[in-house]
Amino acid sequence: MSYPDLQYQNYGVQPKKSKMYKIFVIFLIIIAVVVVFSFGRSVGQREGNVTVVTETTDEEYGKVEEKGAELPEYFNRDVNFSIYWRVWNKIQSEFIDRPVPEPQLFYGSLMGLAASIGDPYTVFLEPKVSQEFQEELKGRFEGIGCEIGIRDSRLIAVSPLPESPAEKSGLKPGDRIFFIDDYDTTGISIEEAVNRIRGEKGTKVVLSVLRNGEAEYRKISITRDTIKIVSASWTMHEKEDKKIAVIKLTHFNQDTNSRLIKAVNEILLASPDSIILDLRGNPGGYIDQAVDVASHWADSGNVVVSEDYGDDDINNHLANGQAELKDYKTVVLINRGSASASEIVAGALQDYGLATVMGQQSFGKGSVQSLEEFEDGSSLKLTVARWLTPDNHQIDGEGITPDEEVELTEEDWNESRDPQLERALEFLIQ
Repeated sequence: MSYPDLQYQNYGVQPKKSKMYKIFVIFLIIIAVVVVFSFGRSVGQREGNVTVVTETTDEEYGKVEEKGAELPEYFNRDVNFSIYWRVWNKIQSEFIDRPVPEPQLFYGSLMGLAASIGDPYTVFLEPKVSQEFQEELKGRFEGIGCEIGIRDSRLIAVSPLPESPAEKSGLKPGDRIFFIDDYDTTGISIEEAVNRIRGEKGTKVVLSVLRNGEAEYRKISITRDTIKIVSASWTMHEKEDKKIAVIKLTHFNQDTNSRLIKAVNEILLASPDSIILDLRGNPGGYIDQAVDVASHWADSGNVVVSEDYGDDDINNHLANGQAELKDYKTVVLINRGSASASEIVAGALQDYGLATVMGQQSFGKGSVQSLEEFEDGSSLKLTVARWLTPDNHQIDGEGITPDEEVELTEEDWNESRDPQLERALEFLIQ
């Protein structure tokens, strides 16, 4: 998010180190050299610290290999990279508040490069934002404690974290965010939204939101705080001589499965009759954590999720655990705030008949992002694939449909009632 005070609706992140930053810089230098010198058709002159390119030719164009009739005509032309440098130089020579720091122009151009794809989950993160994102994935950050996403070109609250400032202030899953303080969010990117909502502990941000069925904005003032994510916990419910273990997963962070293993060992010692896996409001996380969690139910070797990279390139992720919970009658709870890795687990257990899924349709975030870190501390989060459940149901844009729909209304929320949990307990007692 996008994620020290919120989390990027990213998830399925696969981090790796790269030398691509250095390669990209070298690439740009080579382009500049070729444009100015190789063809002898461009004339450069120094004006202070600014190089002004005054002429270009067709021979300097980069070739467009994939031309499409559905694209605007100018998108089918070969690429003149010298225009990039001419814009750069124009800004540095004529902008009223010049000079602009070169790193600002450089990182800004890379953000625009990533944004040009039109995929809300593909983002370039400058070093500071990248560091904050990494820290949040480790489970600690400062902010309001809410996952945000883009749905129908509008900023939306996906899932406020339990006990977070966002939840305590009344922000709900599905709230459409129209203003951050006085800033209009129309057309805003995830990373810009996060930068505006993020802030130091003790400071405030006001979100103007529209809730489903309402015509008036709600102004929600939220005081930022330090957020510590406990990604896995459990409680035991005893009802009509039945013991039902309720496992709550709030995220799929680096420590989620290790926390779950400890919880499962304690649960098994308590000899429950059945299990509820509560994934409501869980925005997702690492794909390997989702596979590990599903492996507590799914037999080793079974497909938990498939990554579809296009062109018949499929990568299957297989269960790898002991399936020690597969014989326990299980209900999985989901809602509109369940996304990404949560949908992987719910979809796998549903497809294999290992659990009954209850609640509301999930968010529908079923794409895979790779996280490439560069030597300067920046990173690129790039959508590389889409997820399919074991029965080849596409998650992205569709979500997981519960076996039994159970609503949780505004009135229920205000009265601290949880009809979804109550229905799951009733179902398991029968």
